[in-house]
Amino acid sequence: MIRRVKLFTAFVLCYLSISAVALANVVLSNHASELKNRFRIDHMVDSMTLLIHREYGSAPVVIVLPDGSKWYVNRHPEATVTWMEGLTGDMITIKKPMPGPWQLLGQVVEGSVIEKVSALSVDVDAIPQPLFQGERLKLTARLLGDEQKVRLPGLDFMMNWTARFISKNNTADENYAAGTIIVGAYRDNGEALDEQPDDGVFTSDLNLEQPWGDYTLQVQAKNTVLEREYSQEFRLSKRPITVALLETDNPDSGIWTLDIQIDDEVLLLEQTHLEAEIMGPTGKVIPVTVAHFSDKQTQFILPRVIDFGSYDLKLNAVSTTHDGREIYLTLPELFFNLIQPPEPPPSEEELAARAEAIAKAEEQQAKEKAIVLLVSINVVLVIIGIVVLLFIRKRSNLKKALAATEARLEKEIRREKVLLELDQIDLTMPEDTDNPVGKS
Repeated sequence: MIRRVKLFTAFVLCYLSISAVALANVVLSNHASELKNRFRIDHMVDSMTLLIHREYGSAPVVIVLPDGSKWYVNRHPEATVTWMEGLTGDMITIKKPMPGPWQLLGQVVEGSVIEKVSALSVDVDAIPQPLFQGERLKLTARLLGDEQKVRLPGLDFMMNWTARFISKNNTADENYAAGTIIVGAYRDNGEALDEQPDDGVFTSDLNLEQPWGDYTLQVQAKNTVLEREYSQEFRLSKRPITVALLETDNPDSGIWTLDIQIDDEVLLLEQTHLEAEIMGPTGKVIPVTVAHFSDKQTQFILPRVIDFGSYDLKLNAVSTTHDGREIYLTLPELFFNLIQPPEPPPSEEELAARAEAIAKAEEQQAKEKAIVLLVSINVVLVIIGIVVLLFIRKRSNLKKALAATEARLEKEIRREKVLLELDQIDLTMPEDTDNPVGKS
C-alpha cells in the first residue's frame, strides 16, 4: 500500500528547455502554444517551486521577474526565496511570487516542459509484514505532483532520502534500548535494486541485519528547499530459517553436516531453497544447493573438504510465506576448520638414527670449535709477538737516538768550552822572543 504525504499547498513545476547556444522554446504541457523560455504566474498563486533541468555541470539559471529585475543563486531575497543548486538542475521555492510573465536564462536541457501543479507529495511503499532479519527488501518512493510521478534527470543528486529504524523499546524485544539506527537510503541511480536511473522511482537499500523487535520506520526526504518525513510502525521478526553446523565425531574426515530448521508455520517447505558457498583456504569456492524440503528439520551433509585450513560458509535462502510473499534471506555465516592431524611418533630405529646423527653433529661441532679456538690462540700469539717485537725495536731505536743526541751534545759542549778558552787568552802580552831575559 502506498501512502502519500503532502509537501506544499501550491507548487508550480517548471521543466524547461533551452538550446545549447541560446534561448530555446518551452512547450507547455496541456497547451500547444510555444513560449520563448517564459511562463506566467497569476495573482492566485501564493507559493511556487521551480524544478529546472539544466545541462550537466552548467551554471544555475537566472530568473527574470515581470518588472525586469533579476535573481541569481547568490543574490535573491532570502526571506521569500529558497534556492538549491545541483550539477544537473535547480530547485527554487518562491513565496508570494509577483504576478506576470517570468523568464529563465540558462542552459536548460532541450525538450523540457513546464507543468502547473497544485500540490507536491511523496509516495513511499509500506513495509510488508511479517518482515524478517536478513531479508533483502525492495521498497520504492516517488515525488508526485498532482498525483503524477515527477521525473527529472539528476533529481537523485538534488534529493536526499534517509531511512531510519527507531526502536519502540519493548523490554521483551532484542532491540530494547537500541535507539535510532540509520539503515539505508533511497536512490534513483540504476544501481543495486534500482531498475533504471532518473526514472523518478527511488529504490531502497535497507540493511535488515538489525535486532528483532518493534520499530518505527522513518523516511526523510530533504534538501535546502524542502523537508518531509514518512513514518510507519512495523515489527522485524526473527529469521524463519536457522542453520547450524553439527559436531562431528571425526574432525579429520573433512565432512561436516548442516542442521537446517524451517518455521513451517511461516514458510512453505516445498518452495524453500537453500544456497551455500564454501570458501576454502586456497580460494576455491564450492557451491551447494539444498531443496525439496519435506520436514521442518533436515540434516544435510556438505561435500568433503581436503585442504587444511579455515573455511567460510555463506548461506542464502529463498522461500514463500503462507500469505504468498516471496522472500530472499541472507543467513549468518558459518565457519569451520580442517586441522592437519599430528604425525605418528617415530620408531626405535628412527630414534636411534636421530641420536646417532645428533652425536655426530655434536662431535663435528666440538671439532670445529677446537679448531677455531686453536686458530684464535695462534692469531693472538702472533699479534702479541708482533707487538712485542715492534715495542723492542722501537725502544732500541729510541736508545740509539738518545745516545746519538747525547754524543752530539757532548761534542757541542767541548766545542763551546774550547771557544771559551780561546776567548780568555790575552793577545796584548808580548811573546817570549820579544823580551829576552838575561841578555847583556
